[in-house]
Amino acid sequence: MILVTGATGTIGREVLRRLPSDRPVRIMARHPERVTGAPASARIVHGDFTDPASLTDALHNVHTAFLVTNPDGADDARFLDPARAAGVRHIVKLSAAAVTDPAAQDLITRRQRHNEDLLRASGLRWTLLRPRAFMSNTLSWARSIRSGRVVRAPYGTSSNACVDPGDVAEVATLALTGRGRDHLDAAYTLTGPQALSASQQTAQLAELLGLPLRFEELSPQQARTALEARYPADMTSALLESARRQHSGSKAYVDPTLPGLLGRPARTFRDWAADHLDAFRPDSPARD
Repeated sequence: MILVTGATGTIGREVLRRLPSDRPVRIMARHPERVTGAPASARIVHGDFTDPASLTDALHNVHTAFLVTNPDGADDARFLDPARAAGVRHIVKLSAAAVTDPAAQDLITRRQRHNEDLLRASGLRWTLLRPRAFMSNTLSWARSIRSGRVVRAPYGTSSNACVDPGDVAEVATLALTGRGRDHLDAAYTLTGPQALSASQQTAQLAELLGLPLRFEELSPQQARTALEARYPADMTSALLESARRQHSGSKAYVDPTLPGLLGRPARTFRDWAADHLDAFRPDSPARD
């Protein structure tokens, strides 16, 4: 039995679309009614990392689990003990590429490193997926593109080797099913095929949409103000520190791991954007 957590999130829902129909799958979700795209044979159960009884039920007869947690909490610690007690043998964990950068000392990355350490010390077999930023993060621009044909972001010329969430999910599926190779006790840094800046992504979206879009660079203070409207102060500071590291060039490296695992090139930002243009079209219904 494969257990999938985070099934309503960016990667989890893509994993559900890729899991083979011949594998028994259980999906743990705080809101089961929000799960979409699950295999017909999958069973969806209510579960919450803060509810030990629900974890015990969700983990019954599970041998492999896909673990997606919020790095600012203690969900990893809450999950690992009942997973071990239930006889889980292998955990595929979604982490982040920043953990490999010694210069990355922001709060989010430090917590992600800690959670990786907990898994490695748990006695369970593990696979760590460390993606660079998701191409889908640009969906946060959709409202301003639809309403004003403008993208606003800090450090507009700094590059990030962002990755298609579908590619990350495909690697996760390989690790969960054991197809292709042994993924036990392996850590994979996953990037896209090209480092792009926000201004370059804006230009590609404009070309695909057939619309003139302008890029407006936010000052550090403007970026802080925008982030503080959405996140607590400590998370805002961590995100701004991460943006400054990107500005220094620390996120531009294109890693060859992903195409090596998938046996094909990683999808480009243009590929991803072409599949999601409706979200950015001015005449599309608001989704955010």
